[in-house]
Amino acid sequence: MSSKVPVTHIDVRVFAHATEDEEKVLSAVRNTLPPQVSENIVFKKSNLSGHHGNPITLFEAKIKEKEHVKAFLERLASNLSTLEKEILGSEIEQHIEKGCLYIRLDKQAAYLNEFRLGATDPIHFKIHFKKSNLKEIVEVCRGIGIIP
Repeated sequence: MSSKVPVTHIDVRVFAHATEDEEKVLSAVRNTLPPQVSENIVFKKSNLSGHHGNPITLFEAKIKEKEHVKAFLERLASNLSTLEKEILGSEIEQHIEKGCLYIRLDKQAAYLNEFRLGATDPIHFKIHFKKSNLKEIVEVCRGIGIIP
């Protein structure tokens, strides 16, 4: 991957439900991050309530430093399986909106140090690109190795 990555920052979000251990949820997120990011990331914690009044905790963070953004993208590209990349590639247009790529990783798999796309109770990554042209973003994703 070139040293210049056309990404401004990455938003990370995850929900911890009342039945989940918050530390395990954060551990799952940290498992998806490169060590230099995992050690330095600071999560903002918000207390919410669910549909039935159940407590939910939202953890949010930003990856802003260029080296950290690049390291995360390299880690994502090297840990997604060929099948996961093919799935993401075939659905890529559904994951891009207003110059951002939305990726959801399975929280349970992440806790086990596995990278799997997931839609149910995932870890959310919103990757903000410098450009908003769909074709250019797809080409960047190909160049990074996130999609084939």
